[in-house]
Amino acid sequence: MKWLIASDIHGSSFYCKKLLEKFTEEKADRLLLLGDILYHGPRNELPKDYNPKIVTALLNEVSEKITCVRGNCDSEVDQMVLSFPIMAEYTILDVGNKLIFATHGHIFNEDNPLKMPSGNVLLCGHFHVPKIVKHEKYLYLNTGSISLPKENSWHSYIVFDGDRFCWKDLESNEEKLSIRLSSEY
Repeated sequence: MKWLIASDIHGSSFYCKKLLEKFTEEKADRLLLLGDILYHGPRNELPKDYNPKIVTALLNEVSEKITCVRGNCDSEVDQMVLSFPIMAEYTILDVGNKLIFATHGHIFNEDNPLKMPSGNVLLCGHFHVPKIVKHEKYLYLNTGSISLPKENSWHSYIVFDGDRFCWKDLESNEEKLSIRLSSEY
């Protein structure tokens, strides 16, 4: 199964449309959203073409393909307009010999990981910076942000084919980072 993984849309209809275009181009089976879908948050600037109603409509059109976790900017009001569940703190993907613990990152993150068996993956968003860190007991991955990248990073998303995580630049489609679960971790 092929997953497209993204975080931190923050209500940008421009970047949500581009993300869904990549979802189609990549021929992904599922879309994993790691929170902060509709609201930009009080610490962020407004993203390009901020329009949560359009983002809602776009995502609801593909709701049967979405798995999502709650971000710190997501609320029960957001859940009322979205037709897929968004309120879980984390989800677990079983990819054969590994588990991927996917969460937004505001509660569980690299400094406060979930209690999980050694050798698995903690996948987060929230910090808006793409990252790969091999810890002794787990692999930490951060998607970066699709709409509001920080620290001179790019508008990023991940393609995961069951073994390889590949970070791509939304605008150039350039592969920026990658890691294989089977050979590198």
